[in-house]
Amino acid sequence: MKLIILDRDGVINHDSPDFIKSPAEWIPIPGSLEAIARLNQAGYRVVLATNQSGIARGLFDIATLNAIHAKMHAAAQLVGADIDAIFFCPHAALDACDCRKPKSGMFEEIGKRFKINLKGVPTVGDSLRDLQAGFNRGCTPYLVLTGKGERTQMTGGLPPGTKVYPDLAAMVSALLKPAGATGAGAAQAS
Repeated sequence: MKLIILDRDGVINHDSPDFIKSPAEWIPIPGSLEAIARLNQAGYRVVLATNQSGIARGLFDIATLNAIHAKMHAAAQLVGADIDAIFFCPHAALDACDCRKPKSGMFEEIGKRFKINLKGVPTVGDSLRDLQAGFNRGCTPYLVLTGKGERTQMTGGLPPGTKVYPDLAAMVSALLKPAGATGAGAAQAS
């Protein structure tokens, strides 16, 4: 099985420092849903792992999160994309849970649910904690420069071997490029 794990805010949709608190605030990044459709067409199962501490902060509830995800699923289906599962952490940082990224509890659950060793599974995020959570479970980290990505790249400290792309569409194009094909490569984190 081919699996890829994506963060949500800043990777698939525009992020906000005030959180995405309603379906109206969920706006896809141009090309992101089409990139998911290309992953599906190449045989990838697409899974999301997303921190949603706005629930613990009382900014929105589970019903609202479900409505946001319903909008995302509907928008994805309009372009032929399918998101197989969404794993989320509803906790605040002070809750000291095992699922909040950079801890890897959501990734452990993904591995169990899909009965797959995550070694080498691509994980895409726009923040250091997204990449750390996957890297700690053996995933191959990819940073996108959308959302918080540019700031994350400037801050440094990325996991070894992290590849950097302008956005999800560029990352997917590189991932799906046939072996031995030439073209512009990713920046490599040092």
